[in-house]
Amino acid sequence: MACARVPLDEQQVTEPGPLGKEHTVPALHPVRKEERCFVPYKSPPEDGSPAEVEEFLEHAKFITEDLEWLLTLPHDKFWCQVVFDESLQRCLDSYLHHAPRGLDPATLPSSPAVADMQRSVHRAVFLTFLRMATHKESKENFITAAVFGEIIYENFLFDIPKILDLCVLFGKGNSQLLNKMIDNIFTQQPSYYSDLDETVPTVLQVFDTILGKCGLHCEGATAMEPMKLDIQRVTLLPHELVDLILYLCDSTTTIHAFLDIFPAACSSFHSHNFLSRLTSFYETAVPDLEKAVRKRNFDDKSLQEDLWKRLSHSCRKMVETAHLLLHHTCLQPILEGGENMLTFAEELLQHFTSFLTEKRFLSDYDEQFPIADDVSLLQQALPTRTSYLLQGVESAWESVGRRKPQSQIQHKAPSASAYQGAEGGASGAICPVSEAELESLLSCIRDLLPDLGEGFLLACLHEYNYNSELVINNILEDRLAPNLDKLDRAMPRPEKEELPNVMDSRSNVFDDDEFDVFRRDKVDMSRIWKGRSAREMLNDKQHVAEQRARYQAYETVVDEVVIEPGESAEAYGLDDYDDEYDDTYDMNQVGANDLDGDSLLNRRPFTVPQVLRKGNKAQDDEEGEDEDEEETLPNNVNRDQFVQDPALLRERAEARRATMQQRKGFRPERPSNVVGKPKGQGQTLETFLDRRKKEASKSRTSNHNRRTMADRKRNKGMIPS
Repeated sequence: MACARVPLDEQQVTEPGPLGKEHTVPALHPVRKEERCFVPYKSPPEDGSPAEVEEFLEHAKFITEDLEWLLTLPHDKFWCQVVFDESLQRCLDSYLHHAPRGLDPATLPSSPAVADMQRSVHRAVFLTFLRMATHKESKENFITAAVFGEIIYENFLFDIPKILDLCVLFGKGNSQLLNKMIDNIFTQQPSYYSDLDETVPTVLQVFDTILGKCGLHCEGATAMEPMKLDIQRVTLLPHELVDLILYLCDSTTTIHAFLDIFPAACSSFHSHNFLSRLTSFYETAVPDLEKAVRKRNFDDKSLQEDLWKRLSHSCRKMVETAHLLLHHTCLQPILEGGENMLTFAEELLQHFTSFLTEKRFLSDYDEQFPIADDVSLLQQALPTRTSYLLQGVESAWESVGRRKPQSQIQHKAPSASAYQGAEGGASGAICPVSEAELESLLSCIRDLLPDLGEGFLLACLHEYNYNSELVINNILEDRLAPNLDKLDRAMPRPEKEELPNVMDSRSNVFDDDEFDVFRRDKVDMSRIWKGRSAREMLNDKQHVAEQRARYQAYETVVDEVVIEPGESAEAYGLDDYDDEYDDTYDMNQVGANDLDGDSLLNRRPFTVPQVLRKGNKAQDDEEGEDEDEEETLPNNVNRDQFVQDPALLRERAEARRATMQQRKGFRPERPSNVVGKPKGQGQTLETFLDRRKKEASKSRTSNHNRRTMADRKRNKGMIPS
């Protein structure tokens, strides 16, 4: 038996020999391999006969049973079987080659039995590769890291094509597990990085192959304008066009899945100038392929729809691949900051500038990933002129004949179908994902765990915030929440409650009237008033006729009318108003009593001159003296003094200052000193403050109110108008 706490590559075991004599061999040895034949995989039949379906079910059952037996083996036996059993590797390779992809018709099996069997095989293959990529299963069962890397590399248990197929087949719903699995493979065996560098040119050759099949020749950036695809002259047969689009769809989907799951590979693709080659291929091939699919006459219209769907899917994956490369090689380093942030910002600006010539690619990229958001980040990292980028995006939309949407980031509101319930806490909750996304999550989980009911899976998704990877991980490791453990794992999906028809519950004050079209089949159209159209309203000249009589009164102008004696002007319909009447000597005091505070009548009452007064002069003098003593103060106040006595003004100012100084807390104002010391000797703080106060307050007085005073004088008649 294997020794505890010793790596498998160093263990020695005792095995019986051919003659029954025991001998010691390494734990990893061919003699320890079990004799078992693993059959290759065949894809499910598409609308096949019952015999073909029966053959597939039997064949897939053998594979499932063999792989489940393999997974139950102990650690040492499992690795002996994996390393030395060639039939096992042929079985696994056949599944990677022939398993249906996402858009293949085989993904929609013809019968539930075929679907269940396909899910069983899919799950068994994934778990086998997952165990093959794990070098340490426990503290007792493990392999030395360096030896593990050598075993998987030298025995071709994993290579770059296999890893690409694993990503596209199992990436949906298992991205975290696949990321750990691939990262462990590349970490324990760095030689896979060099293999990846050698694989990228082969991937680029895919684009050249497709361009060559279409009659388009692009030999690099310095090549001449490629020949455009002419549908009338290119001899692409229908099946050749189908193969070409299938080839493009499979290639783009695989590349995107690999870079999405293993972002560390983006640097290898970026070093081979993959982004510029991808955008150039997109701009050259996509419009012509779309034209070929649209104008090709297919006998089967469903085939044409399938090709268009695959081509659209390929375009979307190419745009997403370009975004992944930009994000992981430029945008992410900018967000993280660091010493080389400016270098990454300049590289991002260079990429966006190169996109300006690829009008079709630029518009499709901006539709999925608005460039304005990245430009905003770019301006923060690299203050430079970027307005031309946004103008180039607008020009790209116009050149392809499409209108840019007003809001490119759509926030999806939960629809009625998003209200899904399940027992155990999910009832009545609002699902944050759409119905299509929810079905996709359920499908991913049921591919690996087909025995679980959809109701139970809905409850698990609700508990773990609709994270399918976390649900799968917790189910496999038996770490579900206590409320989920109490549920029946075969619980079916709850039935949706159909909402009542709105029209059935409609209530309105006009129900059942003669114009209720919802409850009446016939309505008297003669009772319905129809308004005039715009043309009828413009042709209606009735208002012109109504105004004609008014304007005819102005046609005849009478210069002079002779009035007979004894007759008035009113008899002739004339007004006695004379526009040239001279009112110079009228006694009306127009404007004399205006309440403007300084009128002529209110300011100084009329007084009879003393020389014109009648009576005794002496008596008048005595009465005048008495009146002067009593009325001294009022007369002095109301006297119209042109210039007041300066001494009196100074006395009043001194009294005001004395009153202010007697107040509590009064501080006399310091005399201002804006002259200061001579230049070059420095100024005191007081001088600096006085100068600043003068500068701030110089507009308060002086002659800045000349216009106001001029208006005041003009209003009082002092300035001739």
